[in-house]
Amino acid sequence: MPIAVLAALPERDPAELERACSADPGNLCRWTFELTGNRQVAQVADWFADVPLQILWIVVVAWIVNRLARRAIRRFGQRIQGISDNDGMKRLRSRTPSVFLSTGEVNVRSAARAETITTVLRSVVTGVIVTIAAIQVLDAIGWNLGPLLAGAGVVGVALGFGAQYLVRDFLAGTFMLIEDHYGVGDVVDLGEASGTVELVTLRVTRLRDANGTVWHVPNGEVRRVGNKSQQWARAVLDVAVSPTTDLERAAKVIGDAATAVWALPEAQPDVLSTPEVLGLEYLGPDAATIR
Repeated sequence: MPIAVLAALPERDPAELERACSADPGNLCRWTFELTGNRQVAQVADWFADVPLQILWIVVVAWIVNRLARRAIRRFGQRIQGISDNDGMKRLRSRTPSVFLSTGEVNVRSAARAETITTVLRSVVTGVIVTIAAIQVLDAIGWNLGPLLAGAGVVGVALGFGAQYLVRDFLAGTFMLIEDHYGVGDVVDLGEASGTVELVTLRVTRLRDANGTVWHVPNGEVRRVGNKSQQWARAVLDVAVSPTTDLERAAKVIGDAATAVWALPEAQPDVLSTPEVLGLEYLGPDAATIR
């Protein structure tokens, strides 16, 4: 029958143990050195007992911080959308025209804007956390971070000079989304280009004009924005009549016709208020224009 024999580990020279595992050796390093008598094996065992645990700790902390940050960003996005029922959002809803609340346009635009902003914030926060965690891991492994950080600083300065316009476009796009200047489907005037917005990113806005030309406008170059379709717009109609016509009667006829069109059921969802005749706009030898 097999017999189990327990043998005591051989005693090692304390000086050799100190050279292998330092003056304050860990239990694993001491046990490995006493078992094998090999300094390199003991040092490797001590390294595996120390460095991987540090790396695991760094990864766990980074994961927890990232989860907490993403949760905070999600709540921030909900506040932008108006999901939170705080006093500020109640005041905002009370000031919003009821027709927009009923059609859901405010909620749709807020949801789209909040989704874009929170996506960008999540990416930025995750990138920062991963970068910091990677630096901590390299430091735990024992890499010399001085040359690495110096090189990163030089590269950062070079990119700062070379990509300053790109950074400007991204910053302008971020504030544009936060302030809700325009969105996809809006008809806008950006100065040099005007038309219907087809795509909005943090760097560029793409729109198509009435001729079908597609314009790509960097967000950093947009100095002013005229939005013709945000929330509501006014349709201006000029009617030309003979200059000898009774202008007061003509204005009444035009107003009655516009009101009749407004009263049609199919026009109610799109026309927000009763038409209004402003009066005489132009009087010339050939025609009079009533607006």
